[in-house]
Amino acid sequence: MQNFRQLCIKKNLYLRSRIISAIRVFFEKRQYLEVETPYRVPTLAPESHIDAEPSGSWFLHTSPELCMKRLLTAGYERIFQICRCFRKYERGQKHLPEMTLLEWYGAGVDYQDLMDETEDLVRHIAETLGLGETLSYQGQTINIASPWERLSVNQAFKRFNGISIEKALSEKRFDEIMGLSIEPNLGLKKPTFLLDYPVQKGALARRKNDEPEIAERFELYISGLELCNAFSELTDKKEQRKRFEQEMDFQKAMGKTVYPMPEKFLNSLDRMPPSAGCALGVDRLVMLFADTPNIDDVVAFTTEEL
Repeated sequence: MQNFRQLCIKKNLYLRSRIISAIRVFFEKRQYLEVETPYRVPTLAPESHIDAEPSGSWFLHTSPELCMKRLLTAGYERIFQICRCFRKYERGQKHLPEMTLLEWYGAGVDYQDLMDETEDLVRHIAETLGLGETLSYQGQTINIASPWERLSVNQAFKRFNGISIEKALSEKRFDEIMGLSIEPNLGLKKPTFLLDYPVQKGALARRKNDEPEIAERFELYISGLELCNAFSELTDKKEQRKRFEQEMDFQKAMGKTVYPMPEKFLNSLDRMPPSAGCALGVDRLVMLFADTPNIDDVVAFTTEEL
């Protein structure tokens, strides 16, 4: 039967709909405005590990980040968006080239505040689905009662690999160690916020005042599954341009497409208030609640079926 897979995942698609509805309820109750920004854009924030799909002489966005931040600079204090994002070469058990992203921003908050809010969001969804304070994922029981673990990147490197961030960076092994030794061990019994990344790994994140070599960035892991990326926003136009130039140099050296400098975004930074933002993968969130290790099980159609 041609639509056999779609019939098999019907329960998961109903679950997906309930989760997305719960997300909207959560943010509306907190007086967030739901916004829509263009999918097709002339340029993007240069990120060395993310590649955009061309659309004529423009690109399909990999994230609504730059447009949403420009709304912050225009005076919108609390905004969220659930949208499709496109990332070239991303395909695997946990990756899709076209994915659904939840992104939200708040003025007057920092990454610590967003950790609290992210925790509240996931717990709200669990409550909406009639779950208690435990989740079952791939044979593991995860306690989602507050408070959740907050673990610095440096602590994680020492705990799971026995070396410091500095050594991992100098040996150019940071991403390798993260993927093989650290991420699979995070959030196995309790959700874990991995925070305080080296500034080299937070291109749009604000530096910590007392530790300028550290970026105010976090990711959330539940049962080894990375769910979101968030940070306090960098609002210094000069430093942001310098970080973009470093990313663009890396893209050029790797033979990747180098996007035009996002001048309109940079020019708006003078008006950006202290703020923070978070990007959460909706498909992976549904995977968690559907108790499936395969992202294909939570989407109506995969690329290969089109």
